[in-house]
Amino acid sequence: MKGGCCSCVKYLMILLNILFLIIGITITTGAIWMLSDPIILLSMSQLNNQYTFAIYIFLAVGLLILLGGMLGCCGSCKESKCMLVLFFCVFLIVLVAQLAAGAWAYCNRDKLDGLVRASVKYSVQEEYGHVSTRTVTFDAIQKNLKCCGGDGPSDWAASKYNNVDRNNAINVAVSNLNPFYNIPQTCCRENIAENECEISRKLKVGGAFNYSIYQTFPF
Repeated sequence: MKGGCCSCVKYLMILLNILFLIIGITITTGAIWMLSDPIILLSMSQLNNQYTFAIYIFLAVGLLILLGGMLGCCGSCKESKCMLVLFFCVFLIVLVAQLAAGAWAYCNRDKLDGLVRASVKYSVQEEYGHVSTRTVTFDAIQKNLKCCGGDGPSDWAASKYNNVDRNNAINVAVSNLNPFYNIPQTCCRENIAENECEISRKLKVGGAFNYSIYQTFPF
């Protein structure tokens, strides 16, 4: 009976570590992809150094989980105490790091929300239509997250996308903006006819928004 229980625990450990291996491979592959191809949904921040640093942390976590899964698998198969101890040490480090990151994110959630919104607004007003990678990225974000701009479609009124001179503070004033402005096609809701989308893309400054377009950023 004791041998049967030990065998059961052994195979459960192996299955658990195969799951960890899959998770580790997925995270590592995703991090490598994000580092090699910046045109992705999470490449929003104009602060590229912070973006790259965050992805390297993501990669390190993936490699640690992958290492822990390998140690756990081999340790369970060979019944090696040394490997199993290393496995628990690695996952203790990962667990503590995740708890610390979660606690920090919770305590700074308001600042993070403000940072994300500021980053989104910067991309809308300064980069869209002028930086090709940001344009493709933001189109993908609006389409997948079903949103338009940062605080709403009105963000586009004072953007370079609408030929507003962002270097001149006077021209950015609401009173000096063109009475009408355009928003990207990706602001249109799904299943909207192309001609209806084209009509809805032209908005009036201070006017009501059409139901055919998405509204605020979901964060």
